[in-house]
Amino acid sequence: MISAPQPLGEAHRVVDFDCGEPSLDDWLKRRAAKNQANGSSRTYVVCDGEAVIGYYCLAAGAIGHSEAPSPMTRNRPDPIPVLVLGRLAIHKDHHLRGIGTALLNDAIRRAIQAAEIAGVTALLVHAISEQARRFYRSRGFIESPVKPMTLCLMLATVNLALREP
Repeated sequence: MISAPQPLGEAHRVVDFDCGEPSLDDWLKRRAAKNQANGSSRTYVVCDGEAVIGYYCLAAGAIGHSEAPSPMTRNRPDPIPVLVLGRLAIHKDHHLRGIGTALLNDAIRRAIQAAEIAGVTALLVHAISEQARRFYRSRGFIESPVKPMTLCLMLATVNLALREP
């Protein structure tokens, strides 16, 4: 049975994680726990038993007006505070089962909670591939006008949609 998303902990087994993208595998195995310990990012995992089968990480960030999609820039400081979805990956044995979408939805909910505590306007992602860019676009993210692999999701819009019956 697959667990609900939870913060990465010492009991979670990451050694066998293989999403098919070596940089994402390596980051989970070598950097996630260290970044969590030093406060640079927070990693959330879903597991089958203790084995991690999917993860994402969140970190604070900012985007300049010149790089931000135009809906984000109106009446906003420069740079605009955002929450960065640093990585999102699913073990290759679990692709196409909706786990990626479920993790993204969890990240969006956590971003909305963060926006209620601190000034955060959007969830920002740097897509690692064209396939990833299409995934985020299909879920409402808007491309940067100058960096098409950088995409943003306005949290106020999503929050309103989540509250509608």
